[in-house]
Amino acid sequence: MKCPYCNTESTKVVDSRPAENNSIRRRRQCETCGKRYTTYERIENVPLIVIKKDENREPYNRSKIEAGVVRSCHKRPVSMAEITALVDDVENYIFSLDVKEISSSHIGEVLMDKLKDFDSVAYVRFASVYREFKDVNTFMDEIKKLLDK
Repeated sequence: MKCPYCNTESTKVVDSRPAENNSIRRRRQCETCGKRYTTYERIENVPLIVIKKDENREPYNRSKIEAGVVRSCHKRPVSMAEITALVDDVENYIFSLDVKEISSSHIGEVLMDKLKDFDSVAYVRFASVYREFKDVNTFMDEIKKLLDK
């Protein structure tokens, strides 16, 4: 591990403990400059390919899911920690399927299912973009489904 301050490779682990989202937090100290910094280790998952609506394939990218949730939660009483936990849940589910390819529509449906219980406004916002609502009636139909539950 290279020190982010002086770029030398002589560092030592001072503290190590489990962290959120199945990772390990390590506190490190550079033996050259003496500065401390934190690193997180995460289990590397098998590469997952996402099949887009137009049948193109691209590598799975967690940040795309996170960005969609952040946009749908804009000006909502939702913390970034809660968003990260939600994305972790979705990601854990996706990787537990143990498949090499998954459709973006499957990911979207799983995410919407989680958002429904998470924040109803964020759910409707996400669904309106994801399902490409064409008019107000489609919007109202989705809200009625939410209210009926």
